[in-house]
Amino acid sequence: MPQPNFSPAADRNKQPILDVLLKVLPAQGAALEIASGTGQHVAWFATALPQWTWQPTDAMPAALDSIAAWVAEQGLHNVRPALVLDVMAPEWLPGNAKFDLIYCANMLHISPWATCAALMRGAARHLTPGGVLVTYGPYLEDDVPTSEGNLSFDQSLRAQDPAWGIRRREDVEQEAARAGLRLLERHAMPANNLLLVWDRSS
Repeated sequence: MPQPNFSPAADRNKQPILDVLLKVLPAQGAALEIASGTGQHVAWFATALPQWTWQPTDAMPAALDSIAAWVAEQGLHNVRPALVLDVMAPEWLPGNAKFDLIYCANMLHISPWATCAALMRGAARHLTPGGVLVTYGPYLEDDVPTSEGNLSFDQSLRAQDPAWGIRRREDVEQEAARAGLRLLERHAMPANNLLLVWDRSS
C-alpha cells in the first residue's frame, strides 16, 4: 500500500469542519465527497460518523492511492473505494446515485469558475430530498472586509493561473440559485474560511 499524502491545512481544519457537520447532519446517511485530495477529510469524518457511508472522489487519478491509504490506515469499513469524478462531466456517477450529503472543500478557488456552476448542477441532481451540499474554503463577501491573508492568497492564486481565485459568496449563491439550491447556513471558520450549507429551494 502506498504511503498516504499529507496536507497540513487539511489536518488543521478537519476538526473544526467536523464540529459543524456534527451539528448539521443526522445520525446516519450517505455522503459523496468531491475533490477528496489526500483523503484526510474523508478518513476523519468516516471515523467520527460511523453510521454514514462515504464515497470519496477526485478528478485526479493519482489521488486515489492516497485516499485508499488513509482509509486502510484507519481500518474503515464505511468508505467505498475512491472514484475518479470530474465535476464538469455531464454524468457524475452511474445510475444517478443519491446522497444525503455532498461535501466539497477547497476546490472552487483552485479551478476555473465554470466548475462552480457544474458543482451546483451536479449536487442538485444527486441530493436526496432533504439532503445538503456543504462547501468549505475562502470566500470574498460584499459586506465583510477581506483579510490581508485572503487578499494575498487570491493574488498568488491568480498569478499561478488566471482562471483561479477566491470566489465571491454572492456569485456562488447566484450559481446555486440557477441550479435550484439556496444558501441555508453560513459558518465562519478559522483562518478566514467559511463553511456554507446549501439545500434545495422550496
